[in-house]
Amino acid sequence: MKQRIITAVVAGIPLVFLVIIGGLPFTILAILLALIAASELLGMKKISNFSPLGIIAFLLTFVIVMPNSWYTQLFTNSKLDALLFSLLLLLAVTVISKNRISFNEVSFVLMGALYAGFGFYFFNATRMMDDGLPIFFFILLIIWATDSGAYFIGRAFGKRKLWPEISPNKTIEGAIGGILSAVCIAIIFQFFYSLFAIPVAIMVAVIIAIFGQVGDLVASALKRHYDVKDSGKLLPGHGGILDRFDSLIFVLPILHLFHLI
Repeated sequence: MKQRIITAVVAGIPLVFLVIIGGLPFTILAILLALIAASELLGMKKISNFSPLGIIAFLLTFVIVMPNSWYTQLFTNSKLDALLFSLLLLLAVTVISKNRISFNEVSFVLMGALYAGFGFYFFNATRMMDDGLPIFFFILLIIWATDSGAYFIGRAFGKRKLWPEISPNKTIEGAIGGILSAVCIAIIFQFFYSLFAIPVAIMVAVIIAIFGQVGDLVASALKRHYDVKDSGKLLPGHGGILDRFDSLIFVLPILHLFHLI
């Protein structure tokens, strides 16, 4: 616990500082986090960062996560074209390698780049919105409230397992407690900075709480499938970047895709 607290303070203060600053420093942070997350995913699959698949994964992740304004200055085609080209290139690799590199591996690389790339693309895009700073802090607070509520209420009252095959310690009572905690924080937040009408704030908080927990379960399912305890070791006591950002990079694309922010 002591190590977790130290890491949270040491890593949390610079993160909050960069969130407040925004702009280019925050964009660079988003890109770095996406590339680290891609490396963690490659590590789960035991694909070397410096292998042809690893290099393609990093390039594709970089293309996805970079702001659209950067992309249009560098390329004349669209990001969709880049994704299609990457898909064809990865399929060609299976032939060139004479099936030493399988469809399973190239599919994982493509999925991993999309997962990390789009997650941190919207991480950056959210902060760059007109009201990006309060919106970003609102989402962070809701996710932290969900995690804390689920943990403490689950420990105190949890009896029924939520999804034991994936995450044996999570309970239904904890999940509900996380949602209720998120709603409480959303209401309190509106008294300091009114982003939404109260009913809308509650609705958005519930969506964040639900899909934040789904994002956490997605990361847990990946780790369990590949038999790893943590996605990485960058953050002592916490694991890797995916361990800390799994909920956030799952929630943010959903909020944008459904125009909730």
